[in-house]
Amino acid sequence: MNDEDFKSALKKLQLKMLRIQQGIWHKKERVIILFEGMDASGKGGAIRRATEILDPRGVRVHPIGAPSDKEQAKHWLYRFWLKLPSPGIITIFDRSWYGRVLVERVEELTEKSHWKRAYTEINQFEQMLLNDGVKVIKIFLDISKEEQLKRFESRLKDPYKQWKITNEDIRAREKWADYQVAIKEMIKKTSDLPWHVVKANDKNQTRLDVLEILTKELAPFQKWMEKKVKLDTSQRKLIERGLT
Repeated sequence: MNDEDFKSALKKLQLKMLRIQQGIWHKKERVIILFEGMDASGKGGAIRRATEILDPRGVRVHPIGAPSDKEQAKHWLYRFWLKLPSPGIITIFDRSWYGRVLVERVEELTEKSHWKRAYTEINQFEQMLLNDGVKVIKIFLDISKEEQLKRFESRLKDPYKQWKITNEDIRAREKWADYQVAIKEMIKKTSDLPWHVVKANDKNQTRLDVLEILTKELAPFQKWMEKKVKLDTSQRKLIERGLT
């Protein structure tokens, strides 16, 4: 796909997202979109394209890092409960509660019994969200080790992107195989709410694929909004007729 075709396809999908957002806002629904993936898999770029033309009043993006000392003193899901969406809001997690069974597991930041128990806790947590009417979409960006290296090298050469890479990111490459095992087990054991696994080696295609998933999953909100607009137009004509 050349740049012109990409921009055209991107614009159409972004406009769909804007219409979807209006439906979510007016219907007072709650939506969670979470992104997981290895470092440099394109989570930030996909989120930026998905939210670029949305009304910022209806979107919250939470980049998730290590828990604070205060958060560590509470149940590990506590900090995520605080970030759940209000009615009418799309909440996006750039990394999420799945860190418990990924980075915390591989880097041995929590006991084995704790991360093993987390699979059940995650499934229960997500089921509670669904039961409460929250729409949850889970996306995993799957990048190859070779492509990750290319992106790391690109970031190191670009002064405006160097902040994106840390020593921890580089050290994590040494445990690539361990992360792959953890990822496969995570997807297998937490698929009660299905994962969308997106090939992420091609940035432009990844961004389009993510938007395709989001607009398909959230299409009912766009249809509801279009129906409401038509209804409002009809009502408006009746009112105008009554005033003449």
